Amino acid sequence: MRRREKISGNIDWFTVTIYALLVTLGWLSIFTATAGDDVTSLFDITTRYGKQLIWIGLAAVLALIILVIDAKFFSTFSYFFYFGLLLILVGVLFFGSTVAGSKSWFKIGDIAIQPAEFAKFATALAMAKFLSTLNIDMRKLKTKLWSLAILAVPAILILLQNDAGSALVYFSFVIVLFREGFSGLILIVGIVMMVLFVVTLLFSELYVIGVLMALSFIVFLLFKSLRKHWKSILGILILSAAFVFSVNYAFEKVLEPHQKKRINVLLGIEEDIQGAGYNVNQSKIAIGSGGFTGKGFRKGVLTRYNFVPEQSTDFIFCTVGEEWGFLGVTTVILLFLALLIRIVVLAERQRSKFSRIYGYGVVSVLFFHFAINIGMTIGLAPVVGIPLPFLSYGGSSLWATTVLLFIFIKQDANRLNVL
Repeated sequence: MRRREKISGNIDWFTVTIYALLVTLGWLSIFTATAGDDVTSLFDITTRYGKQLIWIGLAAVLALIILVIDAKFFSTFSYFFYFGLLLILVGVLFFGSTVAGSKSWFKIGDIAIQPAEFAKFATALAMAKFLSTLNIDMRKLKTKLWSLAILAVPAILILLQNDAGSALVYFSFVIVLFREGFSGLILIVGIVMMVLFVVTLLFSELYVIGVLMALSFIVFLLFKSLRKHWKSILGILILSAAFVFSVNYAFEKVLEPHQKKRINVLLGIEEDIQGAGYNVNQSKIAIGSGGFTGKGFRKGVLTRYNFVPEQSTDFIFCTVGEEWGFLGVTTVILLFLALLIRIVVLAERQRSKFSRIYGYGVVSVLFFHFAINIGMTIGLAPVVGIPLPFLSYGGSSLWATTVLLFIFIKQDANRLNVL
């Protein structure tokens, strides 16, 4: 009995409260987006809001189970979770069902489970386990390669399922690697590659390379101290040019037609309001129509009459915008920011290296989902099919993010028992 009281007292209830508020706001948004005028029962499992209530109840059970399990269980069986999920991801490629063009689901009757969602917490556990191992030296190339391999394997398997959105989430773990000692150069290189990718799509390859050569020449003239490194500058220029020449090939040969269309619409290269740009255009109209205070609960015309596709899943944020206005979207954003900041604070106070690294894994995944999902609903990011954590409809997403978060809450509650 004393042990239970001690665990309960050490739980960070601030984080749990934010989680509960976001889940509640999510259910209300799903209800208003999917319920008709003839609502007979909130527990009608033939409706999305009824099913979501069941998912929420089961998520609460998962959270409670995690909180009563010994905290060491998760570190001890980290690799078991990781390799188990990898096998399941392989199984999906052979035995999975295709939904919305992605073969990433297991279907059992009316229930569909997406293993890619659960692979995120398993990867966070494996990364924390590996990087917290004794005698790990982040300066060694071997350590860096193993770290990147832990991230790359599930990402590749998910990419093979034609689910680019979920695969992109694994790039967020770079935040973990950076916190644990990876050079900031990896972030700079990543940003430069993204900029070059976008610029090459907007302008001709020869123009981009010409600008790179001019910049290199200016740097060479202005900074005398860098002249002795002319070989390195030349090497960077050659690699950049090679990357630029590969962009169009990768864009045409690797990406799916709908993915290319979405990127072109986002960058303004094409205008397709009735096609690839329809969802985003309708989403922006819905959010903008909410004004400052919104139209009120269940009074959003675009929300209630399905003017925005996927409004209860990937585009749930525009439901908040139309019905609750600027105040509503600001509240959601502030709740997410409070949650992310709180997790970082908790991660930094951990006595266990495993718990700290896992905490940064949690914040990385949640931040990526939060930023990309909201970004795509307001036209700042391409539509890649990433749900908004705790708000979007779906059992797999809610259960996986609940497990992801509450494992860390459990680790934090146990921090005083770590010597």
